[in-house]
Amino acid sequence: MKCTACHEGKLVPSFLDSLFRCHTCDHCGGNWLLIEDYISWKERHPEHVFEDDKIENIDAEDTVGAMICPVTGGIMSKFRISKDHAHRLDYSARVGGVWLNRGEWEMLVAEGLAGNLNAILTDQWQQRIRAERTSDTFANLYRQKFGDSDYEKALEIRQWLSDHPQKPDLRAFLMAENPFTAIE
Repeated sequence: MKCTACHEGKLVPSFLDSLFRCHTCDHCGGNWLLIEDYISWKERHPEHVFEDDKIENIDAEDTVGAMICPVTGGIMSKFRISKDHAHRLDYSARVGGVWLNRGEWEMLVAEGLAGNLNAILTDQWQQRIRAERTSDTFANLYRQKFGDSDYEKALEIRQWLSDHPQKPDLRAFLMAENPFTAIE
């Protein structure tokens, strides 16, 4: 197989971190792995903890454009790894293969996500990331609009109100133009 990233190297059989099978580009160092190999390895080694203490400097490359699956020649999908990371993994659903550019595996290990590689490629993971990013966007908008101090106070009041046993009555009191003239 020819490398999907650099288009110069060949993908040669190897092992990622000496753990599970993959194909590594002999030119750019990227890795092509099948999720079934990863899951099979995880099932056989449930006790394994990915150690990030050996990783000193992470230089993870990310591809901007669409990548081509080295097996099918189809366009691979891009999956965010977390809400705080712009980095995306390339996945071929037709084959169940993931392309990891040089340094991406080390980045996943350092971020504590190496044990979740298969979960990252699910709709649930991606939906959670979108929801978290949306929540962060609104929080930043409110923070800019109210200022830090008032935003924190509003959050405190919201939490207090949410936990209060008389929440509906308190909301009505707060929303009334003049709560002291309401007729019961």
